[in-house]
Amino acid sequence: MARSQYLSFVHAVIAAIKPDISTEDMDENWEKLRFFLPDNLVLAALDLIDRDSVVKYCAPWGRVRYEVLGSTATYTVFPQLPSPDSDIMAYCTCPSFTYSVLLSKSQLMCKHVLATLLAERLQKCVERPVTADELASTVTRCFS
Repeated sequence: MARSQYLSFVHAVIAAIKPDISTEDMDENWEKLRFFLPDNLVLAALDLIDRDSVVKYCAPWGRVRYEVLGSTATYTVFPQLPSPDSDIMAYCTCPSFTYSVLLSKSQLMCKHVLATLLAERLQKCVERPVTADELASTVTRCFS
């Protein structure tokens, strides 16, 4: 099976998660995620969510940016890329994403991407409104 199909399955499981979902249904979704992703990846993503490490910056005109506060640095996450032909559906600026997802292709995503996708579905992102200047600063920081 192609990577893009696995990613589609993972995204479908994540899309089924809702903030008010029953414990029974949530357990079933966690089991499905654990089928496609390593346990340590799922647990690390949930830990980031529990520590309120997923930050959603909301610009007044509707633009949204995500950052995840890691243990050693802050990483910018792009949870949905506009390229339907690619087997990469998200991007993170962390070294793990570069090595494990892009180079060795040993994982479908890093813990920061998974945490962002799950936090968004569970409505657990720490939301911060930003001005145009503040958003420009986060973009500049991402590419420096």
